[in-house]
Amino acid sequence: MRLPNDPEPPPQINIVPMIDVIFAVLTFFIMSSLFLTRSEGLPVNLPGAVTSEAQNQTQVVVTIDPEGRIALNQEFMDAETLQIRVGELAAASQDGPMVIVNADRVVPHGQVVEIMDRLRAIPGVRLAIATQRP
Repeated sequence: MRLPNDPEPPPQINIVPMIDVIFAVLTFFIMSSLFLTRSEGLPVNLPGAVTSEAQNQTQVVVTIDPEGRIALNQEFMDAETLQIRVGELAAASQDGPMVIVNADRVVPHGQVVEIMDRLRAIPGVRLAIATQRP
């Protein structure tokens, strides 16, 4: 029992539950942000470019890996099949797809130019080269 002249006990705030909630929310945001990244192509080491821009439209990713193998949206194929498949995608698309060439930096320049030349021959296709910002 408290007497009238006794000092009041100081108020206490228990912050442990608040810290638990903050860590739970932080974990949720970290885990959900991991699923926001898109990976259409195969993993390659892209060259850097300061003037690169993001493209927002229907995208088709053509990857040339370090061994020189060609893949369309993670499916390996030869150059002739690639040209046929991209032509089918371009015919099915209303405004023509943006074809992103995702070539590893060790791939010979001649092979990249050959693939780009085949893709430019397809009507309605727009080309872009994937790079990384330094």
